[in-house]
Amino acid sequence: MEKLVIRGDRDLRLCGEVRMSGAKNAVLPAIAASLLTSEEVRLSNIPRVKDVETILTLIAELGGAYKVDGDTVSLRVPKIRSDEASYELVRAMRASILVLGPLVARFGKAVVALPGGCAIGSRPIDLHIAGLQKLGATISLEHGYIQAQADRLRGAVVEFEKKTVTGTENLLMAAALAKGETILKNCAQEPEVVDLAVLLNKMGAKIEWLDADTARVRGVRELGGAAHDIIPDRIETGTFLVAGALTAGDFLLRNVCPEHTATVIEKLRASGAIVETEGENALRVAGSREVKAQDITTSPYPGFPTDMQAQFMVLLTQAAGTSIVTETIFDRRFSHVNELVRLGASIEVQGDKAVVKGKTLLSGAEVIATDLRASAALVLAGLVAAGETTINEIEHLDRGYERIEEKLRGLGASIERVKT
Repeated sequence: MEKLVIRGDRDLRLCGEVRMSGAKNAVLPAIAASLLTSEEVRLSNIPRVKDVETILTLIAELGGAYKVDGDTVSLRVPKIRSDEASYELVRAMRASILVLGPLVARFGKAVVALPGGCAIGSRPIDLHIAGLQKLGATISLEHGYIQAQADRLRGAVVEFEKKTVTGTENLLMAAALAKGETILKNCAQEPEVVDLAVLLNKMGAKIEWLDADTARVRGVRELGGAAHDIIPDRIETGTFLVAGALTAGDFLLRNVCPEHTATVIEKLRASGAIVETEGENALRVAGSREVKAQDITTSPYPGFPTDMQAQFMVLLTQAAGTSIVTETIFDRRFSHVNELVRLGASIEVQGDKAVVKGKTLLSGAEVIATDLRASAALVLAGLVAAGETTINEIEHLDRGYERIEEKLRGLGASIERVKT
């Protein structure tokens, strides 16, 4: 077990330059897509995070082979020795459900444990199941496993009842090998979904967007290999932008995609920070000691991302006045509030809203990381909390952030990883 120890400073100003990693939420479906072909899929700009290790282990467990070289992974799945994604792996990472569509599409059968992942609220997989059934799969739930079968999937019109990122990704992959044409309506519009479609088309799929949330997929008999660069991680980018605003810092973020973080940038500017593009792939953030209060409401892309809610809440604790954070995506995503209160924040949860009263002086304490983004929020809070903050159970943090303590140290923070 490991923990992070942060020696906070209310006068800290992060400065310098930092490089963002590839998007965790884009590389996971891209790795799952390797199941759709017997040829090599080579992905570059991959982040070295725990979730990537988990899904690579899953691919190997199914019978695939992979090789990691720096920030590139090469995968090949000529055949499978098992069509079962075990509970042990799937419970560790909800995104493991992404192997369901590719397995049944290419091999005709899939047995996938019901998913786990962060405890941030209900995230049912019924939309995945309903979509695959529309494509002709026979599905049953037995002993905690989803069992799906189909001689060959067939195209259909599928309209998602609500936006679902992994549901859209699963159906895009399944429809790519289905017979005939599939129309997917009310698709998630996240950049990671679009990035997957780009990869699938490189592999020989025929996917086109009829409008922002409607995809037409003309199924093909087989897909081939491809090489693909994973897009930058917009949530890591947003987290570091908040760090700059929070510490009144001034630094440059490289390997970013500014348009993917447009709503976060808009809110940061409203808080008083300066955020400017520096060429095509870099952003400069310069914070202010006078943070302005404001309200935020999470919503599907291109709205304010739920994955940035916890981090932005930390910034609002340092704003002059009262801010209201409304969470519309997940029903249990305020677990970080109690830990922030331990650090001195004044936050009250009222249903799907958190009322944040600032400006409050934070002070170091021992806290627990309850989920991935809550972990990042506690790191940010620890940077400006007077004294020492110890963050326990950081395995959640390692699922989605690559060497976050090293990147922050490079900007001037006092933070270290300690074995317990």
